[in-house]
Amino acid sequence: MKFTTLFCAVKTRSASVLKRHPLLTVAAVVMLVSQVIPNIAWAQAQPAPPLSGVLGKVQSLTGSSLDVATPSGVVHVTVGQPLATYRQMPSDLSHIASNSYVGVASVQQADGTELAKQVIIFPKELRGAAEGSVLTDAPGATTHSRMTNGLVSKPAVSQSRMTNGSVEKGGGNTLVVRYQDGSQTISIPAGIPVMLVAKVPVTLGAGDVIYAPTVKLPDGTLTTDKIFQFIAASGNNGQ
Repeated sequence: MKFTTLFCAVKTRSASVLKRHPLLTVAAVVMLVSQVIPNIAWAQAQPAPPLSGVLGKVQSLTGSSLDVATPSGVVHVTVGQPLATYRQMPSDLSHIASNSYVGVASVQQADGTELAKQVIIFPKELRGAAEGSVLTDAPGATTHSRMTNGLVSKPAVSQSRMTNGSVEKGGGNTLVVRYQDGSQTISIPAGIPVMLVAKVPVTLGAGDVIYAPTVKLPDGTLTTDKIFQFIAASGNNGQ
């Protein structure tokens, strides 16, 4: 099953958006202020290959399978063991480097530039999740919101921090995120939420919005051994 949309977005807003558009994404990206790695470092960054997966709301979950509600219908996934679970943890821009895989929720400004609202940093094993850049506007929206998941080729960094050992002055607080068929240059304001997708024990339950990277077997069965709890259902703290 090819997964082509969403991830990332301010958590409170994500919950309401996902109710209207369950398969918008995630995904997450970041860094800040005026130092940048040399051109040769980010020129070598290559987009991660797309990662097939299922994003939606859990209808039921057992030790060996889960059913996920998506816009195209309920998808049944076989759960392999050992199962790795992930959830978002507070982080900061220092954890983003050239070649990091991130998701950035942004809003288009009047001059056409993209301003980040939240960044999510993914672990290596989830590189390629929901890769791409898509509009996530609700019907009748007066602003254009976008979700971009891809590989960092030009990270922004804090003025008080070195990244990857060699940096140089940058021209602004921007982040370049590359994906299979293009890239987005996104302005990163100070103080935006940065979340790290961490591998930790998570109690999953019905109503959770999750992303599961999947492998399709010859008989058509989808299997996974990784589940990312994107948004916990009300009353489920993910612990």
